[in-house]
Amino acid sequence: MPSVYLDNASTSFPKPACVPEAVYRYMTACGSNVSRGGYQAAYSAEELVFETRERVCALFHGEDARCVVFTPNITTSLNILLKGFLHPGDHVLVSSMEHNAVMRPLRQLEVTGVRFDRIPCRTDGTLVLDAMEGLVRENTKLVLCLHASNVCGTLLPIDAIGAFCHRHGLRFFLDSAQTAGVFPIDMQQSHIDAVAFTGHKSLMGPQGTGGIILREDLAGLLTPLLAGGTGSMSHTEFMPDFLPDRLEPGTMNLPGLAGLHVALAFLQETGLDIVRAHELALTKHFLDGLAPMQAENRIKIFGLPGIEGRAGVVSIQPVHQDPAEVAASLDERFGIATRVGLHCAPAAHQTLGTFPTGTIRFSFGFFNTKADADYALSALDTLTKEAPHGF
Repeated sequence: MPSVYLDNASTSFPKPACVPEAVYRYMTACGSNVSRGGYQAAYSAEELVFETRERVCALFHGEDARCVVFTPNITTSLNILLKGFLHPGDHVLVSSMEHNAVMRPLRQLEVTGVRFDRIPCRTDGTLVLDAMEGLVRENTKLVLCLHASNVCGTLLPIDAIGAFCHRHGLRFFLDSAQTAGVFPIDMQQSHIDAVAFTGHKSLMGPQGTGGIILREDLAGLLTPLLAGGTGSMSHTEFMPDFLPDRLEPGTMNLPGLAGLHVALAFLQETGLDIVRAHELALTKHFLDGLAPMQAENRIKIFGLPGIEGRAGVVSIQPVHQDPAEVAASLDERFGIATRVGLHCAPAAHQTLGTFPTGTIRFSFGFFNTKADADYALSALDTLTKEAPHGF
């Protein structure tokens, strides 16, 4: 039985061969910490981390590599941003498509007096941009939104959102989980104050890597979520006031960053345009293959009808079967890995009209092939014809 991985929105797999090789090489040939040793291996580790900051900064068109802060994952990044920036009495705007990595920290902050409103999205996941004007209050400090939905792949118009924030004197934070490494993100052009990213999705790095790219003037406005040793300013018991140390206490995932370092080089050499074209071509082929099943009322497809304004993520519901049972059959009978359920994004499913049942999500990566898409289409065709008679 073939093994076909279509859960790249959760984590990309496989990684480029250079990534696990770099992790292994770091563990076996270096192994040192950063800013905590006065010997050659430690200096080499510092050089690797600095070069990785530079590559991240260049990818997102950040102001300065010093403003790249590494974290274990994008959830940590979003918690640092939200809990470090917001105070009781502040108001935030988010989209109605947000992941729980945004909504759960906001719910925690709500108890302290932070308030938020949701910018409505349509049933295809597109943002109602005109609604933003009526939601801004005197105490609104921030707009935070994802770049692409992890449920249906719909892209939000970050250039227009950034321009809106710029006009109204609001900060703009971006969750790039589903787009970093595939779609270009220019902090300057889009007036973005902070980008939260994760290394293990389309950046093709290891799990346990992520971070934030900040505008320099934001650094002093963030209260550190964590405090501890940084290898710098060791004479004081207070956190340093400069980046990245201010937001990077403790030992970071250096083997993971070694993997991210080469993954970023792989992306640069390959080209985001090439990655994006490949993933969207597979997505279009898959959507085209699903269309007859939808026409026969065997499945429903959610999100936009084509690839314009969409990332390589497709969510469906079987009309006459339970999504979880179909997803289990895709795995057990056909060896196809998907993600089924609510995808840690209940608000998105409420917007799409798929709550509480959820959907089966197929997400394509750079190493998927047309044969993978065809095999998944064939399996779905078989399974959705097996609906109980008279259902």
